[in-house]
Amino acid sequence: MSQEVRKQEPHSLWNHFADLNAVPRPSKMEERVRAFMVEFGKSLQLEVIEDAIGNVIMRKPATPGMEDRKSIILQSHLDMVHQKNNDTDFDFLTQGIQMIVEGDIIKANGTTLGADNGIGVASIMAVLSSSDIAHPAIEALFTIDEETGMTGAMELDKDILNSTILLNLDTEEDDEIDIGCAGGVDVTATKSYLLESLSNDYVSKKITVKGLNGGHSGMDIIKGLGNANKMITRLIDAMQKKGAVHFQSLHGGSLRNAIPREAVAVVSLLKSDWETILHTFDNCKEALLDEYSSLEENLLITIEAADNDKVLTKEDSRSMVYALLGIYNGVYRMSPAITGLVETSNNLARIKLENGDLQIACLTRSSVKSSKTDLSSSIVAIMKLAHMETKLSGHYPGWQPNANSAMLDIAKAKYTELFDHEPRVEACHAGLECGLLGERYPGLDMISFGPNIRRAHSPDEYVEIKSVQKFWKLLLAIMKEIPKA
Repeated sequence: MSQEVRKQEPHSLWNHFADLNAVPRPSKMEERVRAFMVEFGKSLQLEVIEDAIGNVIMRKPATPGMEDRKSIILQSHLDMVHQKNNDTDFDFLTQGIQMIVEGDIIKANGTTLGADNGIGVASIMAVLSSSDIAHPAIEALFTIDEETGMTGAMELDKDILNSTILLNLDTEEDDEIDIGCAGGVDVTATKSYLLESLSNDYVSKKITVKGLNGGHSGMDIIKGLGNANKMITRLIDAMQKKGAVHFQSLHGGSLRNAIPREAVAVVSLLKSDWETILHTFDNCKEALLDEYSSLEENLLITIEAADNDKVLTKEDSRSMVYALLGIYNGVYRMSPAITGLVETSNNLARIKLENGDLQIACLTRSSVKSSKTDLSSSIVAIMKLAHMETKLSGHYPGWQPNANSAMLDIAKAKYTELFDHEPRVEACHAGLECGLLGERYPGLDMISFGPNIRRAHSPDEYVEIKSVQKFWKLLLAIMKEIPKA
């Protein structure tokens, strides 16, 4: 499958992307891709460094005539989000991504593609391996664990880089130049429940919500897409209002930065209540299908027989639903300063109840620290009212916009010259590493740009070929215009 990808223009970039996608690279398990990158740098006889946390840094001298320019950092992250459809047989730990070319897009066969941020990595590799691209001295920074904690950026050695300009290649709109982003915090709740056995008067049912679009929990949160965890909670809440419904298990979502596409619950209820509860279930199901008919055309909600097993008590099952109903999900506040920008949001990302042990995982994002604290505190309060243990972790800062950036002026001018219209200058609701990198290296002049990558963090992820060509042209043009030192 990768052979068709390798035929696309620019050949060097797509060949490096195909090579990269042949290497498993899950977040927090980047050993293989780090070794791959080190070998790549050494094969070019570049200076290659691995810092203590595992980031890979390569240095390439300026090309002839560019020696008097300021040196730049080209930065992208090595890890990728691992999501697949339930009916896709694929092992992210051992297999390379199976890519498909369809017209102007490249996607994967039932999994995430890894264009986020593999296209950025591949473009840097193409520059480093080139002999005919004009550029100043380069420090290529390949960070680890961006998707599940930004550990690489957070722990980057403070003395390893020397440049004062950083080009982050992790934006997903090709007409956009980003100068700011949201910060985030992980909110986690846990609780262990006592289980009880039920009499033969009870029947068990499996409820499934699937077929949702999913997507990036930052960039796509404004779209109002369905959250499988919220949907299945609404269904069970409706059922509980008509009779005792006990939880056996609940599994919904997977990663904090992905909007949940599927959720499955097994519940038990009295046989005598079944007909009444089924009627209520069907009404709630139809309401959800109607609400999301314009957004989630593949939404499927089913209920079927399941085996009886031990369950949570009626009171604990109801309390758990109350908590899940109370946890805010979606856009919490729009920015009053930047039109159309989501300021603060929460993603109810993961629910796992198994053998009485519950874990709930959320990701709260905001470009304003106090607003992030406000929303995460309200979520923690709901969890504590349900007597759950709570934890805040993985804090990372937002990136404060700098409208006076010299690199922004250069990028805007080159974009307008190349494409005959001005780019959009934005702060995004994703967690770019620029905020952390700016803390590690105060004074960095930073911008972020990239190609059109759609439905990132879901198995429907794809990248537009012509957009990558556009992004590549802009990157080369910007590097030629780096000011003198």
